[in-house]
Amino acid sequence: MTYRAPLDDFRLLLNHIVGFDSVSKTARFEDATSETVEAILSEAAKMCEEVLTPLNRNGDLDPAVLENGKVRSSNGFAEGYKAIAEGGWVAVSADPEFGGMGLPLTVTTAVNDMMVSSNMALHLNPLMTQGQIEALEHHASDELKALYLPKLVTGEWAGTMNLTEPQAGSDVGALSSKAEPNGDGTYAITGQKIFISWGDNDFTENVCHLVLARLPDGVAGTKGISLFLVPRNIPDADGKPGEANSLKVVSVEHKMGIHGSPTCVMSFEGARGWLVGSKHDGMRTMFTMMNNARLGVAVQGVGIAERAYQQALAYANERKQGRTAEGSIIGHADVRRMLASMKADTFAARAIALSVAVALDMANATGDAEWQARAAFLTPIAKAFGTDTGIEVANTGLQVHGGMGFIEETGAAQYVRDVRVTAIYEGTNGIQAMDLVGRKLMDGGEAAYKLLDEIEAFAEGARATMPDLAGPVWQASENLRETTEALVAREVSDRFAVAVPFLRGFARVLGGYFHLAAAMAKPDGAEAKLAAFYIKRLLPEHLGLLAHAREGADDLMGISPDDLAV
Repeated sequence: MTYRAPLDDFRLLLNHIVGFDSVSKTARFEDATSETVEAILSEAAKMCEEVLTPLNRNGDLDPAVLENGKVRSSNGFAEGYKAIAEGGWVAVSADPEFGGMGLPLTVTTAVNDMMVSSNMALHLNPLMTQGQIEALEHHASDELKALYLPKLVTGEWAGTMNLTEPQAGSDVGALSSKAEPNGDGTYAITGQKIFISWGDNDFTENVCHLVLARLPDGVAGTKGISLFLVPRNIPDADGKPGEANSLKVVSVEHKMGIHGSPTCVMSFEGARGWLVGSKHDGMRTMFTMMNNARLGVAVQGVGIAERAYQQALAYANERKQGRTAEGSIIGHADVRRMLASMKADTFAARAIALSVAVALDMANATGDAEWQARAAFLTPIAKAFGTDTGIEVANTGLQVHGGMGFIEETGAAQYVRDVRVTAIYEGTNGIQAMDLVGRKLMDGGEAAYKLLDEIEAFAEGARATMPDLAGPVWQASENLRETTEALVAREVSDRFAVAVPFLRGFARVLGGYFHLAAAMAKPDGAEAKLAAFYIKRLLPEHLGLLAHAREGADDLMGISPDDLAV
């Protein structure tokens, strides 16, 4: 179960497809030259292949457990985390003022992609810290930044995100955690949080929790929530972890997958915390970390898809069954179809995720509202399609293995189990789709139409050299435009019934665009053959998806609960 980082794909995408050259031309990111990025990605690949990959199976077979109130991590994870922290991989994009590299988020996204492929369970730890770093950079006081950011950046301390409560899942506004002023500028945080990834570990000096809670004068719902930084150990006068705070890990969940990542139930019992941002503005403040995490979770889907594909490809090349010219099952048409589908969709999902990162980098570098709108529009598509792709590719990879895929020793089942949660956490994919057709179309479809204009202009330019591929992409974009116009004309509540097929259809068309761009960049390479496979065989799925999206809500909501009864 080896892993080889897909550096060639990153080179193609960054240099020819997602517009990373625009990022490196900005004053903010002028140091992110092609040579620098190549060196960073090559070094990260080496760490992932040689250090993290061998630990992946350990995390599955030797889960994190709670012992005497403390989390014991999987065998080898402490050493793996040390390699991540000492290599600077926690803080590739963090502010250099606090010790970060200051490189574009696009570079972090590529590095995270490789870390997920090599060890998703362990990667969740630095992913949470990356999100906390960004939230503190944007919203914390200067005092909190000075104390916490240098430690988080070096990986000496780790960060978490505490939103969900037993009675309040995706409905965060229903939380009951309370924050009482202590009279000295700090607050006493009381409540229970569930599903906290890496709520504790045994290899960092401190664990810093970002916790949503309600002040005494906070109104009901999300508008009355505030955000607090609550460390496991309260820093002393020298900034070192001191006395234990009044919080604990109640239990570690027994999960379907990512066994090496402790998913904790956390209890805060008058724990001392510091306000981050303004009072009653916690949801907006936390959204900085949540949006960071949504792109990170999109990449989790892509990273697992890559790993599952590589293992399925290796097995197909080795497994002998039936007579084929290749002497293995890769010569069978259906196996070839599965592998081509896996590779094509992984490429499309990776391209969408990197496009989000580029848009975020351009927004941060320029302050341009159009880049901000593009990033906001693409984020739910990247998260939902990336994770759906991870699930589908992992499942197909198991199918390529045949009966051996159902046997745990091959490791194919681990990818299916590990990736399944990605469509659920950081906002279920249904919620992502509702966000897309709701808030992201509140501009009358402007951001969507700009993307479609870009696709159609590119496809029109490609007609001269690749008419068989450019034509279908142009037509698919036009079909998507008509459906978008129909949705914009409806009430938002009516859009929710068709949100998922609309998002999936949009992703399919984006995938066609990026595959066409790959074919144009490498007309004589395997990229053009894979693009033809995607555009001719997978892109047509958008027609059925958009037909579903145009149907509206009446017939669906006309099916009553009684009609669904068994």
